[in-house]
Amino acid sequence: MSTEDKLSPVQPQKRSSFIRGLEDFFLSIYRIYLFVARFFKEVFLPPYEWNEVVKQCYQVGVRSFTLITVTGFIVGVIFTKQSRPSLAEFGATSWLPGLVSIAIMRALAPLVTALIAAGKVGSSIGAELGSMRVTEQIDAMEVSGTKPFKYLVCTRVIATTVAIPLLATYVGFIALLGGFLNVNAGEGTTFSTYMQQVFEPLTFIDFEASLAKSIVFGFTIGIVSCYQGFFADKGTEGVGKAANASVVTAMFLVFIEEVIIVQIAGWFR
Repeated sequence: MSTEDKLSPVQPQKRSSFIRGLEDFFLSIYRIYLFVARFFKEVFLPPYEWNEVVKQCYQVGVRSFTLITVTGFIVGVIFTKQSRPSLAEFGATSWLPGLVSIAIMRALAPLVTALIAAGKVGSSIGAELGSMRVTEQIDAMEVSGTKPFKYLVCTRVIATTVAIPLLATYVGFIALLGGFLNVNAGEGTTFSTYMQQVFEPLTFIDFEASLAKSIVFGFTIGIVSCYQGFFADKGTEGVGKAANASVVTAMFLVFIEEVIIVQIAGWFR
């Protein structure tokens, strides 16, 4: 048997598996599009589940408060400490507060907050909705006339979109406070002088870009986690997969959105 005869039966199998994978990919994109479109359709229609929104904001914001505080403070201290030797080589340690403020307010505060929220909040939402799908609670809500999408998905996405920008702003100021303690210990800079040097290099575009990042990150974490949990596979294994996929996908999209928003913000500076 020739070499061509040996390879000919295999090639259609490889081609068919590739086509099947391509079809699954585009089908997933279409399902995501329908899911996002359904959210924007139902979020503006009554009834409005304000009590559930407040409850989810508490879960996302207040329950993450301690972890966010510690992380933000450590980020400020470590970044300031690591930046000092490089500036000291050029005798430019007086620029340290400005450098810290630019790095924290432009990038670190919203990014660190989003990554912490993706790990803590994203996995929680994915596992919660996944378990409800596996135990058929979502199906029971649909049969009873309740709108599970509005009650479960819309409220959680609104909560993450609102709470994460607030957390990111808080992380920024906590990180600046950590940077001040390091600068004060090294150079003896007073708090008023430090804050003046911190806000001097910042522009309105920096605050707008940081806020836009936080809103986009919050929406992404919420919609990804709800999608993964809402369409979790049957069985207990599907709950773990939903939680894991929520974290990985949300973090991946956060980094992509970070690059895009930084590029867009750079056009206006």
